[in-house]
Amino acid sequence: MKYIRFISALLLLPALLFANEGMWLPMLIKKMNIGDMKDAGLELTAEDIYSINQSSLKDAVVSFGGFCTGEIISDQGLILTNHHCGYGQIQNHSTVENDYLSEGFWAMSLEEEKHNPGLFVRFLVRMEDVTERVYAELNEDMTSQERASAARRVSAEITSEATDGTHYEAEVKPFMHGNNYYLMVYERFTDVRLVGAPPSSIGKFGGDTDNWMWPRHTGDFSLFRVYADADGKPAEYSEDNIPLKPRHHLPVSLDGVSEGDFTMVFGFPGSTDRYRTSYGIKQALEKTNQAVVDVRDLKLAIMREYMDADDEVRINFASKYASTANYWKYFQGQTEQLRRNRVASKKKALEDKYEQWVQTLPAEEREHYAQALPLIRSFYETSDKYAVTEIYAREAGLSGAEIYIFALRSGFALDRYFKTESDFDAKIKLEKDKEEKQTLIQQKEAALAQIVGALKSNAESHFEDYYAHIDQRMAGELLELYHRNLPSDVHPAFFGNLIEKKYKGNFEKFADNLFSKSIFASQEAFDKFLNKPKEKSLKKDLGYIASQDLYETYQYGQNNHPEAADKKARGYRIFTSGLQKMQPDRKFYPDANSTLRLTWGSVGSYFPRDGAFYDYKTTHRGILQKENPNDREFIVPERLIDLINEEDFGPYADENGDLVVNFISNNDITGGNSGSPVINGKGHLIGCAFDGNWEAMSGDIFFEDEIQRTISVDARYILFIIDKYAGARNLIDEMTIIKSEDETASAE
Repeated sequence: MKYIRFISALLLLPALLFANEGMWLPMLIKKMNIGDMKDAGLELTAEDIYSINQSSLKDAVVSFGGFCTGEIISDQGLILTNHHCGYGQIQNHSTVENDYLSEGFWAMSLEEEKHNPGLFVRFLVRMEDVTERVYAELNEDMTSQERASAARRVSAEITSEATDGTHYEAEVKPFMHGNNYYLMVYERFTDVRLVGAPPSSIGKFGGDTDNWMWPRHTGDFSLFRVYADADGKPAEYSEDNIPLKPRHHLPVSLDGVSEGDFTMVFGFPGSTDRYRTSYGIKQALEKTNQAVVDVRDLKLAIMREYMDADDEVRINFASKYASTANYWKYFQGQTEQLRRNRVASKKKALEDKYEQWVQTLPAEEREHYAQALPLIRSFYETSDKYAVTEIYAREAGLSGAEIYIFALRSGFALDRYFKTESDFDAKIKLEKDKEEKQTLIQQKEAALAQIVGALKSNAESHFEDYYAHIDQRMAGELLELYHRNLPSDVHPAFFGNLIEKKYKGNFEKFADNLFSKSIFASQEAFDKFLNKPKEKSLKKDLGYIASQDLYETYQYGQNNHPEAADKKARGYRIFTSGLQKMQPDRKFYPDANSTLRLTWGSVGSYFPRDGAFYDYKTTHRGILQKENPNDREFIVPERLIDLINEEDFGPYADENGDLVVNFISNNDITGGNSGSPVINGKGHLIGCAFDGNWEAMSGDIFFEDEIQRTISVDARYILFIIDKYAGARNLIDEMTIIKSEDETASAE
């Protein structure tokens, strides 16, 4: 292990929280944020954070699978992320005999690390403002669809130029509702191997009960490693690949955190909606949020019943259950906090100020900016009529039982198969030249074989760990819930045409026939159909009919009210542009959109409600206080109990001899930030972010300055679990451990 000593600052800053809303683009930190960050405790330069010419913090942060964030914590490509981010991979390697979800997994050598097909990480190489170039192709007379099409066209040119002659990939994304465009250039690595994970009793301690809650006592982390070829370039999985030598890795600090300490969070936040108006909040509160919760209530209950009865099902459904439960609770919390934090009234106050400002503008500008709120209001008035319908078509239909989305995707491909066959047959029939006709026949066979090959590959993936009897129950009960909760005029067509007429409204009987007759219900039936596809058979298939009708219902707004989407896009683009013009001294940041962002703030306790106070950290004591061997969410492994009782914390204890488990800071994060590094003012890793707090579940729409918190695993607890609990000293030894000079610089 490598150790670095440094002299602690002599000047102790008061415990002052620097609340800072915003998910900032790293390339703009020097222009917009660096002065404020230094005032708050940052000791680095802007170039230390983001640079394309030298090693910087951005080079240690990866998009993990496109859905989470990870950070490089050794010079051998070791990645730290959340346990729930690696959950799918841990599950995939688990069996009843080797239950890594329950027991944990630790590779004691490189040879023991496990390959994860399909998993990738992406490093940001650089970003560039390309707004002027994109806007040169746009004008205000275009519809939103025309704007999007023109933007895609010029974006394709920009990305092609940026990647030509390289192994990089790139994308251009809109920001500020289409007022700005940025190019992102990435380097993608696809050989990413599982290195270590604590048991779920540590990594998911508290389960659904503690999810989104503080105080927490959860070791939500896992370890992976990125591999490259001998030249350090991305390569497909091979035993010849070697651990990546990164441009930068984060030293891990043993110093811990105190109230008021400066913190940065670097990551790839997925989606926020900070510019949503009061009209959108009203729709969420009155219509859409509860619809999601109602459907997922039933889905989770069905999964839980089968998981509790069978260990194999428990393992194979673990990731599906976790992802369903996460946003089931999220929408409950968002609804509660939107109301409690009076977010709609705060938005309405801003809208009132906007309308007053508009009246002060010259006539031409006034006409332009005055459009915004009426356009947005009109969109929500229209979408109120179908928003819940689309949610049920998605939640109870297409993403309810797995058969429907498989049938939909396969159906699209099969439709293309039959069209391709028909087009070639027409050409072959007209062709007089024998050689040309034979060429067309060969081309037809090759084209059809390619489609069938892709279908078979997708089917193999779909039917792996597939339980038809569980899916059959989902297929019937979720649609019956849809039928019961929504009026008949918004039901998919097959409810009336098929279930009511043929099955007398019996959804269980419909599901029985669906799974006994559909080509999409089993691997055998699907393969048999692919051996000799017939379009007539496809069109009569129950799975095909149901999936097509569900998709049409899900697309209702787009198909029947395209003007509504145009009003929304145009209205929000003008509104966000107007807000920037109205508040010229305010620093604006764009909504999250899965691009690299930096947030900064400080460690701090908070008052969640009247008469209550939450400290900024939790310790080992809380683990035993919550421990309950009769509750699967609060089981504590015997080894961890022993270590805690012995207080065998080694160098990972704080100055009081306590083992800090989790801490909170007021950094601005959202989904996608899971696994993000929490970094101190010196650029050292102090924690791994994994959650937000219940009291600020409205935070994706409105940042709550006083109560919004990021929940993180303390870096010392991570090291403790790796070292003392797992005995994976090999992993500790490859990290760079940081300790202040006035304390012991050792992790022995």
